[in-house]
This record gives sequence, C-alpha cells and structure tokens, in this order.
Amino acid sequence: MSQSPSPARSRRDRIAAIALRAARKTLWMLLVLWGITLISFWVIHLAPGSPTDMETTLNPLAGEAARQRLEALYGLDRPLYVQYGDWLLRLLHFDFGNSMSADARPVLDKILERLPLTVSMNVISLVLTLIIAIPVGILSACKRNSLLDRSVTVLVFLGFAMPSFWLALLLMMFFGIDLQWLPISGLTSMDYAGLSPWGKLCDLARHLALPILVYTIGGLAGMSRYMRACMLEVLRQDYILTAKAKGLPLSLIIRRHALRNALLPVITLLGLSVPGLIGGSVIIESIFALPGLGQLFYSAVMARDYTMIMGNLVLGAVLTLAGNLLADVCYSLADPRIRASGEQN
Repeated sequence: MSQSPSPARSRRDRIAAIALRAARKTLWMLLVLWGITLISFWVIHLAPGSPTDMETTLNPLAGEAARQRLEALYGLDRPLYVQYGDWLLRLLHFDFGNSMSADARPVLDKILERLPLTVSMNVISLVLTLIIAIPVGILSACKRNSLLDRSVTVLVFLGFAMPSFWLALLLMMFFGIDLQWLPISGLTSMDYAGLSPWGKLCDLARHLALPILVYTIGGLAGMSRYMRACMLEVLRQDYILTAKAKGLPLSLIIRRHALRNALLPVITLLGLSVPGLIGGSVIIESIFALPGLGQLFYSAVMARDYTMIMGNLVLGAVLTLAGNLLADVCYSLADPRIRASGEQN
C-alpha cells in the first residue's frame, strides 16, 4: 500500500509550487515589460519633432550649430539602438535619466512629485465607484425590467454617451460659474498658506471635488452595467435555483452564493482599470489645471521630452502588469477552486 505524504512534506511541496509559479510569472512580466519599452522607445521617436525644437526653432538666434550641440548633449546624434541600450542600462539601475526640458531635473523626482495627487484622486474615485456600482448592479439584476432597472439603464446609457471632457465642462459651468459652490481650476486657493489644518483639508477637498466626481461618473456607468450582467448570469445557475427552491431568502442567496461568483469578472475589470491611473488623468488634469501625473505626461508629449515620456510609459506598463497580478490574487481569494487548481498544478 502506498503511504500518504506527511503534512510537512505536503506543505513544502505546496510552497515550492507557489514559489515556482511566482518565479515563472515574474520572468514573464519582465519579458513583457522589456517588449513594451522596446516598442515604445521606437514609436515615440517616429513622431515628428524633436526636444531641440523648443530651444532652437522658436529662437531666431539659434542656428544649426546650436541644434547639433543640443543633440550631442541629449545623445540624439547616436543611432537609435545605441540610445535605447543606454536608456535600458540606466533603467536596470532604477535611473530614468534627466528630463530634456529646461529644468533638466531627474525624471524620477518629477514623477514622484506628481504621483501622489493622481493616485489619490483615482483611488478615491475607484472606491466610490465600487461602493455605488456594485449595489446598483445587484438591485438592477434582482429587479430586472422594473422601473428601477429601466431608470438605471437610461442613466447608464447617458453616462456612456458623455465624454469626460464634456462632462467636466458642464460641471464647471454649473457648480463653479452658475452656483459658485466649487473652484474650477488649481489645487489650492490663494490664501491656502494662512489656513488652519482643517481649513487646508477643506480647501483641497473643494478643489478636488469636481475632478473626482468626473472620474466617478465615468467609471460608474460601465461598472454598474457590468455588475448587472454578471449577476444576471449567476442568478440563472442551477445552484441558485436550488437555493430558491429550498426557501432561502433572496438576500441570503445573493450574499452567500451569488455575489462572490458575480464578482469574478468584475475583478478582471478592476485589474485592467489600474493603468487608467495615468492614462485617464491626462484630459481631466489638463482641464482642471491640476499638477498631477497626467498633466506632466501631456506636457512631455508636447515638448517631445523623450526621457519623461519613457518614464511615464514604464510606470504605466508596471501598473498594467501589477493590475493583472492583482486580478490573479483576487481571483484566488474570491474562488477557492482557483486556489485548489493552482496548488494541484
């Protein structure tokens, strides 16, 4: 008769399997990140214009010699593969280089200055979106074709149809100009330095209310509709019908059986929304004149600041890969079958 493995050996095998899976996933993420940087570095150099245009083309006193000196200073006179090799070597040492703008500051320092504002706004809006969208989606699914469901459907379609910049302009006109309740631009008021700590917090909240509202409305439409579709699919399953036949209350069925399974596709959507921390902030931060990462990325693109653009793209790629990894972890937490399958593999 074959002997069953001891608990200690089984635990070691499980840990070894998890470590091997983590190593494979890490290696794959590094390969994907390398491919993203290679393609991005090549594509941004295809765009017309150069970092030297702002300092030479707009300056009537700067001639061709000045342009050549600037290109030699920035390393733009070398072949593209040599430039990429030097940039990649610096990246391995966590050095993103210096900005090609007039201040020539380190790219990482400028990103770290702008990152807290962008991340905080997006995290707050994401939490608000989940708090509102999940209950709304569940109610719409449980009361399908009712007045509530149809009203939510109309509002969701309106949310889908409204571009974020147009919604931002409408909110600025209504709350900022007509009612004059909220400021429409900037991060702080002119008298911010003289305010008390509570006054400073309230001033920041007033300035960030409209951008966060735009973020929340934009994500609420898709998330609530996605939650409704997932919940409707789960409510059609046989085990839900069996639970109803046993006489269990609908609230108990949703809380213990339907909600966890309906959240699995939403977790995927949540993981894919992590890269939007940068991409979705470009328009909103430019409209509201907020000193965030999106505005920094937009300014870098307009000035052809290659090192700054690559720094933002690397950050976006890392967030994308981290979002996928976060979705896998949340899958395992939400569904024990996935954990058991991973351990078995």
